[in-house]
Amino acid sequence: MDYLVKALAYDGKVRAYAANTTETINEAQRRHYTWPTASAAIGRTMTATVMMGAMLKGEHKLSVKIEGGGPIGAIIADGNAKGQVRGYVSNPQVHFDLNEHGKLDVRRAVGTTGTLSVVKDIGLRDHFTGQTEIVSGEIGDDFTYYLVSSEQVPSSVGVGVLVNPDNTILAAGGFIIQLLPGTEEAVIERLEKRLSTIEPISKLIEKGMSPEEVLEEVLGEKPKILETVPVEFSCNCSKERFANGVISLGTAEIEDMIEQDGQAEAQCHFCNEKYVFTKEELEELREETTR
Repeated sequence: MDYLVKALAYDGKVRAYAANTTETINEAQRRHYTWPTASAAIGRTMTATVMMGAMLKGEHKLSVKIEGGGPIGAIIADGNAKGQVRGYVSNPQVHFDLNEHGKLDVRRAVGTTGTLSVVKDIGLRDHFTGQTEIVSGEIGDDFTYYLVSSEQVPSSVGVGVLVNPDNTILAAGGFIIQLLPGTEEAVIERLEKRLSTIEPISKLIEKGMSPEEVLEEVLGEKPKILETVPVEFSCNCSKERFANGVISLGTAEIEDMIEQDGQAEAQCHFCNEKYVFTKEELEELREETTR
């Protein structure tokens, strides 16, 4: 089962998160038929999003959008404080040969000229919106830059996805390490050294390491685990929501659907679920528009 952990280390001076998201990204791959490079891009984005969701509280949620100008188009992911995440890419069937490091060429798919945007809904009238430019297109570095620049928290984000020959997900997961105010220079130097020498996160998960063990490997000491949260692919779409969308189109548009097709079909971007409205249902919705 996928889950994430929240932890503290170095006498409470370092905040850390780690997640295994293998099944969750498998679900996204299955729903969107993503090819390997696209799977890595959406998988890294959803993994970072679910960990950032863990920084929120209660019913709070966030949306992430990455637009790097590459062939994959936009990458969209939604997460919340309960470990639920969903996501999609504009062009799921994107794949390239491995890059010079023998890894999936996510940078080429994502592009390097664009922005990473985060919108947080924390229950206030105005949502918090932050946006930074894409610095590498590899996703992890881009989230690191976002947290440092937009949220002013010195951070390191590692996210990774390994794909099987049959396109299913072999391993996916990530970590976020954040320095709290007053962290000693010696601690910073030790962490920087470890981060520069550890194996890629996907390799650690492929070895069977749990999120707790990943953090111990990254931090160089056993962290204090504060909370464990299950992680899952979860979409809140429903026929009722789409029905409200149809009603908002207005009487003339619904009349047109009834006359032209005798039915309507809507599909959720996030989970690919299809909802069909029969002629009778459309007639009922048309009545709703006149009430």
